Amino acid sequence: MFSEDCVFCRIAQKELPATVVHEDDRALAFEDQNPQAPHHILVIPRRHTASVASLDEEDRELAGHLLLVAGQVARDRGFDSAGYRVVANVGEEGGQTVPHLHLHVLGGRSMTWPPG
Repeated sequence: MFSEDCVFCRIAQKELPATVVHEDDRALAFEDQNPQAPHHILVIPRRHTASVASLDEEDRELAGHLLLVAGQVARDRGFDSAGYRVVANVGEEGGQTVPHLHLHVLGGRSMTWPPG
């Protein structure tokens, strides 16, 4: 499923530019245009899915795949050994600004808790 109004769908369809660091038939990973850490990669499903809240039992494999891609990106980019954070914001109060499921993979600096 593809949404014409969704910026991440348009990136996945290669209609908008992005610095892609991983892609396969189910997921795409690219550099965030407004990085919050020295390494800030977004991992998205290719098909439109609004957020973690919209996942159901049929999405179990996709959800696991996105997490595997997040780990692979950290390894490939060389920031896995120092540690990193994987975040999925859900809804407006959760900080989600693009209504397409995406994981933030952040590394290259010390992360604090609570995260704000």
